[in-house]
Amino acid sequence: MSDPRWKPNVTVAAVVEQAGRYLLIEEQTPEGLRLNNPAGHLDPGESPVQGVIRETLEETACVFEPQHFLGLYMARFVRPDRAEDVTYVRLAYSGTVGEPLPGRALDSGIVRRLWLTLDEVRASAAQHRSPLVLRCIEDHAAGRRFPLDVVTIDATLLAPEIKAAPPTDATRGSART
Repeated sequence: MSDPRWKPNVTVAAVVEQAGRYLLIEEQTPEGLRLNNPAGHLDPGESPVQGVIRETLEETACVFEPQHFLGLYMARFVRPDRAEDVTYVRLAYSGTVGEPLPGRALDSGIVRRLWLTLDEVRASAAQHRSPLVLRCIEDHAAGRRFPLDVVTIDATLLAPEIKAAPPTDATRGSART
């Protein structure tokens, strides 16, 4: 039996601005080369902050230091030729990066990192992987900022609660005679 529940893809993204330029990556996608914020899927047992630090390092070779939660964003796309209907839930963070770590390779599929002005980001919108690339940067440029602790992480993320199945007649024993 297939599970009819909707299961969106949960992703994290970094928005980094330095000296009026925003950090983007150019990556291979099924639609060809696209521009994106450093971003990727959240791994099981990983907090969003841990995920955005990891993804930024993997895609840019730079250590990301989150300073603010930017927002929660949703987008959807369909690939009819692959029968894919995908919804993304993106948790975006703004912060800073250091210099690229010497000898650190970029993730597979990542072509390069680049720094674009806001006008250049806007002008390249047709090359963005999703509309969330520009939306997150526009929100950052507009001054949108929330404290990092606006996203609450329960201790069960790292130490999951074990749920037991309810007892059945066979495990309870039978009171019938």
